[in-house]
Amino acid sequence: MTSRRNQQEAAAQVVEHMTTAVLLLDDQLRVCFINPAAQAMFAVSARQVTGGRLYPASPGARVLERSARHALEQGEAFTERELRVEVSVGRHITVDLAVMPLEHGRVLLELSHLDRRLRISREHSLITQNQATRHLLRGLAHEVKNPLGGLRGAAQLLDRALQDPELREYTRIIIGEADRLRALVNGLLGPSARPNRRQINVHEVLERVRQLIEAEAPEGVTIERDYDPSIPPLLAEFNQLIQATLNIVRNALQAVGDVGRITLRTRTQRQFTIADTVHKLVIRIDVEDTGPGIPAEMMDHIFFPMVTSRAEGTGLGLSIAQTLVSQHGGLIEYCSEPGKTVFTIWLPLEVEHGE
Repeated sequence: MTSRRNQQEAAAQVVEHMTTAVLLLDDQLRVCFINPAAQAMFAVSARQVTGGRLYPASPGARVLERSARHALEQGEAFTERELRVEVSVGRHITVDLAVMPLEHGRVLLELSHLDRRLRISREHSLITQNQATRHLLRGLAHEVKNPLGGLRGAAQLLDRALQDPELREYTRIIIGEADRLRALVNGLLGPSARPNRRQINVHEVLERVRQLIEAEAPEGVTIERDYDPSIPPLLAEFNQLIQATLNIVRNALQAVGDVGRITLRTRTQRQFTIADTVHKLVIRIDVEDTGPGIPAEMMDHIFFPMVTSRAEGTGLGLSIAQTLVSQHGGLIEYCSEPGKTVFTIWLPLEVEHGE
């Protein structure tokens, strides 16, 4: 009896750590078990759905329940290839679904995320692009340092000459931003330079970015927040993450124009792979906008420097953002369609990275 229990516990541990999504349903299609990969896929928690139906917590559950019911009625296993599933409102993925009826009227569902294979392939391409742009960015950093020092010095002189405290507040903002940019430039210089890291709350970064963007945004643009307050502190360089996120949010602001919505969203995800390394826990930061989307001809090149659809743009914002996130062991990805573009920053929580 003890041996059987040990085998069951070992099997449960294996399923818990699988990167494929696994669900166990009873004959009433109630959830008996859902592993972390399935929780992440459907954006639900085990506590939320165990003992109840996966639908309506996830709109795509009706497709799974139909397949589970068929397996129970026929008493045989089957596989559905390239099944399109709506895992949350408005978010679809493509999966291979394996369905297997078990004893006592239960049915096992295993979903292999096909989009994940495409994501890994694109991830390697992004990493290669990023390595190619670092040399350019380091050269650019050298060129920026001199005029930045002059800007700071002029702001200091102006601060001393002004008597009005309100006007001096503006010069201090200039000095503070110049110092932040100087720290950023120093972080781009030299392959062995390590950023000054500390434990930070990722929402402090997002709130700082939100304040800066709200000062620039037209009245018709709204900025919404959807934060997960349970995210633990992250070991990171505060100014670098501000700059990386600011570049992405500023792009979103330019995309929506005078009227639109930008959403800042945070979540965690377990067992996530970045550059062939499986991380136990990563932070996911989504920057979503309601703009027209990325032109199809630019989608494969947007992280290259000097690539931009705006005549006044430099095409450096996303390249710099990708470099800064990469220095933290993370990655920036995106998906885009008319009316909805989402840039996602992935940051591993458990390992300190540096260059």
